[in-house]
Amino acid sequence: MPRIDNFLQLMNDRGASDLHFCVGQPPTLRLSGHVEPIRYKTLSQSDFDVFLGEISPDSLWAHFKEGGDADYAYECDGLARFRVNLFKQERGSAAVFRIIPTKLFTMDQLGLPPVCQKICDLERGLVLVTGPTGSGKSTTLSAIINKINETRKLHIITIEDPIEFVHPNQESIVTQRETKTHTMGFASGLRAALREDPDIVLVGEMRDQETIGLALSAAETGLLVFGTLHTNSAGKTIDRIINVFPTDEQQGVRSIIGDTLACVLAQQLLRRKEGGRVAALEILFGSPALGNIVREGKTHQITNLIQQGKRRGMNTMDDSLMKLVEDDTITPEDGYDKAIDKKDFRKRMAKIGHSVGSGEDDEDTPE
Repeated sequence: MPRIDNFLQLMNDRGASDLHFCVGQPPTLRLSGHVEPIRYKTLSQSDFDVFLGEISPDSLWAHFKEGGDADYAYECDGLARFRVNLFKQERGSAAVFRIIPTKLFTMDQLGLPPVCQKICDLERGLVLVTGPTGSGKSTTLSAIINKINETRKLHIITIEDPIEFVHPNQESIVTQRETKTHTMGFASGLRAALREDPDIVLVGEMRDQETIGLALSAAETGLLVFGTLHTNSAGKTIDRIINVFPTDEQQGVRSIIGDTLACVLAQQLLRRKEGGRVAALEILFGSPALGNIVREGKTHQITNLIQQGKRRGMNTMDDSLMKLVEDDTITPEDGYDKAIDKKDFRKRMAKIGHSVGSGEDDEDTPE
């Protein structure tokens, strides 16, 4: 048994989301958002090479040694799969393991609101699941894909780096491709996918203009396209996509987004007061009104549009955070820290008897 498996077993037993294995410090776990060292010696470079060298694929170990970073998935028999990132840092080498549960979660188990079922019923368009690193985007997407796989007869292609959740064929055929293993990258994988008779394409990360452009084109042709971005609200998500393109192309991109955007599901993970994590969700569904706002460059109006669409199940990030505070699930301070409009959130907290923030962040708050 590889020696690193003992630490991965401990990680699983303690309910940690990540294991940090870095030269110059003891192995460290992330538990409910906080990092806590394991009672073990400070790791040396030779320790690192022994523990990681025996589980890393030869080609990726060589790539890491030469280029300074590498990503892959590692399966610990009988336990779970892990996403592994190797990188070099000032004191030597380092690795971070993130647990990928072997069992696929359902949307109910993740606490996704029933309105998210609408996403699984979409025929075409662009669906974006967004949030900071570690906010559970991949887990949410896997639950949505799993639901579609259980209920619809389609061909689903995923392009991931690395493959995390493995989807068995059920009602659908699921073709999963890993960048650097099965295809050169997201753009080349997406370009090839369009020739592979897909109904749905999932792009693990929309990192660059080429990949985003291909995803928009795919959605424009009538496919259902899922993608992720590192943004924490619907408005910022749309702005991020548009700003990737040169100024002279942005109006055309606005038009395509206005026509194809079906849903934005923005999420952030917060610590529960009693332990564990909980997601706050902003939900935006496509509509003619949204299309007009995007085409006219008035994305600052999206929050008002979401508030007007509550009957359709739409919800702002700050309303989601407010509900978590009112339900005593998270602390008011944590809610304020993740709020989009901090000035307004601080006022809303004051009305229910909580004093949060100092007002110093108000200058960064949208009008």
